[in-house]
Amino acid sequence: MSRKTAQKAKSKPPKLASGEAEQVRIRKEIGHDFALKDDAFGRKRLAAGTLEARRVYEVSNDGHTATGGVVRVRNVDPLSGITSLSRQQREAGMRYREDFRVSQQDGVKPTALTERVDGGRIGGGVADRILSAGRAYADATRALSHWEISGVVQKVCCHGETVKSLAEQAGEPRDAVSKLLKIGLDLLAVHYGMMLMRRPR
Repeated sequence: MSRKTAQKAKSKPPKLASGEAEQVRIRKEIGHDFALKDDAFGRKRLAAGTLEARRVYEVSNDGHTATGGVVRVRNVDPLSGITSLSRQQREAGMRYREDFRVSQQDGVKPTALTERVDGGRIGGGVADRILSAGRAYADATRALSHWEISGVVQKVCCHGETVKSLAEQAGEPRDAVSKLLKIGLDLLAVHYGMMLMRRPR
């Protein structure tokens, strides 16, 4: 290979990841360019590690966005994206997430100040399922035992963050964060009765 050819190959930008160019194009068309940044070659790229960049925009059948087509946003579930998780780990994470989501629902209806309030439970107050989910979520969080493990599990399962973004935020290796998540999901699986506690060797 001549020097000229080698220089040309060196300066050629690497190909964008599959589907990224399409996601960049859609975001530009609908004005959602806050999730884009310029790379070293001056191209618009998705801002890696952000929640916005992980969202997948889907275009309606007519193929247009800015001209009236419908754009749907599909969030990628971090638990589904980690292929190394066992079935029990994934199910435990989803159950924990569901308890969190239900417990966050607002079961209290606003009432006017002049309205007479009955001290009874019928037709008022927080729904039993919300209280029950809140207790289940609190119990499961206690089962995680360590604040660092608990923090990773909550951010991934309840807030939709990825292991990659957490590792970047903390300045830790991705494997270390992934290990904390898996330990936490194992503890949840034991708590929920999905698996037995492993004895130390």
